[in-house]
Parts: sequence; structure tokens; C-alpha cells
Amino acid sequence: MCRASRPGPCHRIPFRVGPAACPALIHKEETHLPRIISGRAGGIPLIAPKGQDTRPTADKTKEALFSILAPAIPDCTFLDLYAGTGQIGLEAASRGARTVVLVEQARAGLSAIAANLEKTRLSDVTRIEQGSVWTAVRHLLTSGSRFDLIFLDPPYRQAIADFERLATDLTQLLTAGGRIILEHDAKSKAPDFVMELKRTRSCQYGTAMLSFYQV
Repeated sequence: MCRASRPGPCHRIPFRVGPAACPALIHKEETHLPRIISGRAGGIPLIAPKGQDTRPTADKTKEALFSILAPAIPDCTFLDLYAGTGQIGLEAASRGARTVVLVEQARAGLSAIAANLEKTRLSDVTRIEQGSVWTAVRHLLTSGSRFDLIFLDPPYRQAIADFERLATDLTQLLTAGGRIILEHDAKSKAPDFVMELKRTRSCQYGTAMLSFYQV
């Protein structure tokens, strides 16, 4: 099992791609509704709107993601783009992130985030940027915001294209040594390099792929 090393979000990890770089799954059975897995809000089920517009990250994928990121989460700044239900950012908040920003445009997603913030009581470290990812990223740049970890989960059909279009701005939002994590369809190969960003690993969980990037 490969894990991020102890120094946290500013530590550079070796270039590794493939199954050897990815933790094995602990829970093989999928739950029907998203939930907070661990931390101060651990075990709390989350609200997810029905329909195709919001596709919550599967519990097994989320569990693997936070296994990799575990040493980097406490006291980090975390940006969750295409937040949907907010479950990825809220998981980071529950596990000790200092600041979490959730970016969502869809009305159903925003309603779910508001309800989930109330259920988890994580609003003390979490704020919502309402609007498109493009507008929110530009606003965050002009306000001087910087993040140790940036997670984005666009609709699978446009995930790679959106990431490539956002890459320059996302690089500027990263702190030194920060990481970007893209969730995308496992059938789509993430590029090895996007502008200044280098892919350091990719991990497949069912139909989902997590690809990690650093400058």
C-alpha cells in the first residue's frame, strides 16, 4: 500500500503511476447514499439529489482518496470544484482541514450542500462559492486565495477537457507543493503533463479514476 509521506501537502511525492501506487479498498460493498466516513462528523449520512446532474463520488473511491491524502488533510486549505453534494470537501472538513471551499452552480447541488452543512455542523470551516467553476476560480485568484489540495470531479464526458482548460488557473491557486486531484472516467486516460502540472499517480476504483498532479 502506497501512502503520501508524513510532511503533508508541501512534500513532493515520487512519480508513480499504476496500481502499485494506490491503496487497496477496505470496504468492498457500496452504500446507497453518501456519508462522512471519518472525523468529527464521521458516520453522518448525507443528502444527495436524485437524477443525473449530480453524481456523488462512490464511498469506495472516497475512502481510497482520503487514505492517500490522510497525512496532508489536517490544517490544510481544500478546494472542492464541481462539489455536487459537497461530500468530498465536507469529508476534508470533518478530518481536520482548516478551510474548505465548495464550488457548485446547480440549484439541486446547492440545496444538498446547505442541508449537509446543517447535518454535519461543519460550517465553521466551510464556505460555498455559488456559480460556475470558471467564475469561481477567477474570483478566488483575484481574492488571493491559495489551496494545498484541489479536488475536481467534472461530468465524466468533459472531465479531461475541463481540467486542461482550467490547468493554468488551478496551478496559480496551488500553494508550494500543493496537489490537484482529478476524478474522471477510467476509460479516459489523463494526460501525463498539463502546462506546468505533472501527473504523479493514477488509481482506478471501478469505473472511476483518480489522477494526481503537482507542479
